[in-house]
Amino acid sequence: MTEIDRPEMHPAEAYTLAPPKSPRPIVLLGAGGIVKDAHLPAYSKANFPLFGIADVVVPRAQALAEAYGIRHVFGSIDEAVAAAPAGAVYDLALMPDQFPAALESLPDGAAVLIQKPLGNTLADGLKLLRLCQKKGLVAAVNTQLRFAPYVAAARKLIADGEIGELYDFEFRINVMQPWYLFPEALKLPRIEINMHSVHYLDLARSFLGDPDSVSAITVKHPAKWFANTRSDIILRYRGRDLRVVVNANHDHIFGPEHEQSFIKWEGTRGAIFLQLGLLLDYPTGGADILRIARTDAGLTPDASQRDPDVAWQDVPFEGSWFPDAFIGSMGALQRYLEGSVPTLPTAVDDVIKTMALVEAAYTSQDFEGIDPRLAFAAAGGQW
Repeated sequence: MTEIDRPEMHPAEAYTLAPPKSPRPIVLLGAGGIVKDAHLPAYSKANFPLFGIADVVVPRAQALAEAYGIRHVFGSIDEAVAAAPAGAVYDLALMPDQFPAALESLPDGAAVLIQKPLGNTLADGLKLLRLCQKKGLVAAVNTQLRFAPYVAAARKLIADGEIGELYDFEFRINVMQPWYLFPEALKLPRIEINMHSVHYLDLARSFLGDPDSVSAITVKHPAKWFANTRSDIILRYRGRDLRVVVNANHDHIFGPEHEQSFIKWEGTRGAIFLQLGLLLDYPTGGADILRIARTDAGLTPDASQRDPDVAWQDVPFEGSWFPDAFIGSMGALQRYLEGSVPTLPTAVDDVIKTMALVEAAYTSQDFEGIDPRLAFAAAGGQW
């Protein structure tokens, strides 16, 4: 396979982040923190039409409706569906265990954007996929990091060949995560990969396609009562000299001096560095940074020395993960519905494969790797 044949050289048209030509009215199902912090600020910024909002806690929905000029407030999904105009897009922003009942309540053939993850387990995700298929739903998953403005800029640079053939793709998160902001998530048996690193596994797939294998360790903090908060995940792509690794530690309580939150792509002609400022002081956020370094001559045959002529340059972009990526994920679904893009890259039948990576990572943790005693014995040694 040549350099130009790589999947990352041919991104889906929906990743260009153009707005829909004729946006459809949106009905929000859920009025929790993510709707308040991301969905509604995004849709307001993009001037997407907002028809209504539903939540079992009606005062919570009413407060958001007043803040964003939403005329219709409902106390249940059934009420919202009964009042919604034809062609509405449903924005499902609930916890995963509430997805089946919510999807059952939607009209057959409706369009829906489902909050990630697509279930708490792969088995849950497969049930949701079959439910969407049974009802004929045009269903996408809100894996919105794919559409963050700085990711879109990096995606274009890589597709244009600016850093050559990709050989290293690294995600590193070393931060203090304020878990108290997510009390419902803390009740789950799986936290870190399901609720956070799923973004990075999904983003890797959106660039590289599906890996051939997954290895992982994911563990809890010994002083905390809830589930896993730290993970290392390795994706392997056969036939490529490519390292893809996710390193996530959400328990770094030792101040900002050594915190890290970045994605880095390295290629034969350059590298791209992206600092995810949002995670450095969540939810306030620190600085977003996107930079590129180019080696015009490419790597030397032994590639054993630093290039003395490399200089990092800032790459311009507008917006951030919150709220702008949420414009992109809803925009991609709406552009697909109107026919202005030919594919929906975040369709449920694609993102179910991200859930397979999540499941494989947890399974890898259960297998606990290879005992070095076995390697020692295989080499003829006696431990």
